[in-house]
Amino acid sequence: MNTKILMAVVFCLCAQLAIGQQYFSKTGKISFYSDTDMEKIEAENASASTVIDFSSGAIEWAVLIQGFKFEKALMQDHFNENYMESSKFPKAKFKGIIEDFKKVDLLKDGEYKVRVNGELEIHGVTKSVQTEAIFMVKKNSLSAISNFSVLIADYGIKVPKLVEGNIADEVDIRIETDYQPLKPKS
Repeated sequence: MNTKILMAVVFCLCAQLAIGQQYFSKTGKISFYSDTDMEKIEAENASASTVIDFSSGAIEWAVLIQGFKFEKALMQDHFNENYMESSKFPKAKFKGIIEDFKKVDLLKDGEYKVRVNGELEIHGVTKSVQTEAIFMVKKNSLSAISNFSVLIADYGIKVPKLVEGNIADEVDIRIETDYQPLKPKS
């Protein structure tokens, strides 16, 4: 076989393998929880976008702030208008690296605990975040979960004195999604 043809075949196979290591979702769930003696606040958004490249460990998330749904419509209005100023800061974003991404065997069923480091942008403020995540591989499917907390003051979110007892200083965040392989465009 001609060396040039062999090199072209190897290159195509390698490119296909690299593409096969990218996964995405447009239905990632991000929820948060704040609990004080006065009030429990919970919201969920099931339309977050995320992409992972397992050839490098790169991971990104983005979510529209107005997409968070609350039990009470008034809470949702206050969240968007008074606290998150979602017309001014419409998205929250995370961009980071799965430090030990090579632990995740995409061909073997199991749960894989990894460290994720990156930059989280909320309310126009970017802070470093470090957390653990668990990737689950089962019958050729990939899903992930992660839990971490943020201090709302770190992101410039101000709580009026009148209601400061109703909102916790630290908010618990849960992220979960089912990923799909990113297929190359034909």
